Formats: sequence, C-alpha cells, structure tokens
Amino acid sequence: MEGKKILDVKIEMDRPSCQLKGELGEVTMIPFGGTVQGEIFQGIVEPCGVDTQVLNQAGVRHMSARYMLTGKDSEGKEAHIYVENNGWFEEGRFSMPFRTVPTFYTDSQVLADYLHRNQFIGEGNAEEDGLHICFYEITH
Repeated sequence: MEGKKILDVKIEMDRPSCQLKGELGEVTMIPFGGTVQGEIFQGIVEPCGVDTQVLNQAGVRHMSARYMLTGKDSEGKEAHIYVENNGWFEEGRFSMPFRTVPTFYTDSQVLADYLHRNQFIGEGNAEEDGLHICFYEITH
C-alpha cells in the first residue's frame, strides 16, 4: 500500500456472530474488539465493535464496521476515535488484502484536524496473529 500508515488495528473476534437469510439477501453481524497501534494513537478497540455485512440480491456485499478506539493520542492524552469503515465486494471476488473507505471522529484536539479530513484508505489483511485493518493517509 502506498501512503503513510497511521493506524494498525488488530481485530479479535471472540463472540458468536448472528445471521439473517431472507428473500432479499443476507445480513451477518460480527462483534469484535481488539487493539490499535500507531504513531498518532495507541489503545484498544472497545468490545462493542460490530462488522455488519449485507449481501444483496445482485451479489454485492457491503461491509460496514463501526467501532470505538480508546487510548492515548500522540501527545499522551486520553482520547477516543470512532471509526466507520466501509467496503463493497462482488460475491466470490473477495480477496486479501481488501480495501475500505474509513471515516473518523475524535475528541482529541491534536488529532481532530488531521483525522476529520477524510483522506484515508483502509486495507484488511490476514496475518499470522489474526486480521489486521491498517489505515493509510492518501498521498497525492
């Protein structure tokens, strides 16, 4: 991936998911927690995160993961980052790594101007220790 890596989120899925199958498609909700490392922030993924995957009749899967990070910003101050991370895939064409579009909200004064610009891309990859979602600043 080109660009500067800003965060590496290690996903921990230790609770059962739930699923609905109907005539319009399928919905799967996957709860998760985890940890996060990076130059700008270090902490945890609160255990209330959920990845909601909707497969429609056309065979397009929309993934929307929403979760809260709690930890310390680059100045060592307590902070939170809310992440909404979206990706779309044609059924049967999912590959690793996969790309996503994140949106961030934060209460950190030092990170707000940076994270609220929406100039980032996500990349998910299966690594030896589990699923990692890395966020990169888009460079022009």
